[in-house]
Amino acid sequence: MATAPEAGKGPSAQLVKELRDKTGAGFSDCRAALVEAGLDVEQAVNVLRKKGQVAAAKKAQRATSEGLVSSYIHAGGKIGVLVEINCESDFVARTTDFQRLSHDVAMHIAALDPRFVRREEVTPEILEIKKQAYREEAKASGKPDAVIEKIVSGKLEKFYEETCLYEQHFIKDEGITVKELVDQAIAKLGENIAVRRFARFKVGESDGSAASGLAAEGSDLPGESHP
Repeated sequence: MATAPEAGKGPSAQLVKELRDKTGAGFSDCRAALVEAGLDVEQAVNVLRKKGQVAAAKKAQRATSEGLVSSYIHAGGKIGVLVEINCESDFVARTTDFQRLSHDVAMHIAALDPRFVRREEVTPEILEIKKQAYREEAKASGKPDAVIEKIVSGKLEKFYEETCLYEQHFIKDEGITVKELVDQAIAKLGENIAVRRFARFKVGESDGSAASGLAAEGSDLPGESHP
């Protein structure tokens, strides 16, 4: 069991390194989180995660006019993804950390096939269709009226988790969502970062899986992408 550090004595370099390897946060941030968490690495991860969310909230209104369009081609060339991720400066867009984030998000999209970036992008029409289906399903199973709306609400949350990129659990670390992954990058890089849009292509699909304003903006993206 971890114990609080002695007065005037901080966490060891090895412990800081372990936390940095887990989170990618800076040395001083990891050291401070370990002190706050009483040298408990898992608790320190939670401390950094919360601070990342605070940092993201503070920067959320800042304009993101720079960034990258990244691609990911799944082994065998059967699935391809294009994703645009924005930040505030070209300097951050060129960093290894931002490029890694872009790659990881594109890979995640290839694997889990989200339909939207955020829950706010789900149209009222789709929501109403889903709600009606969930209500009918609950009624058919004999659930009382008093609990049907709670069931509908729970199923909608599950729908968001399955179809919205930011709500999905990150494919490389299911302990965090993609939104939390982005928040961690915001905290580390010091700029607002946002996934703007993506398109996913799978060989043999007639409609493909494109999301987040590509059609609405009249964007002409190529039908093929290359690694």
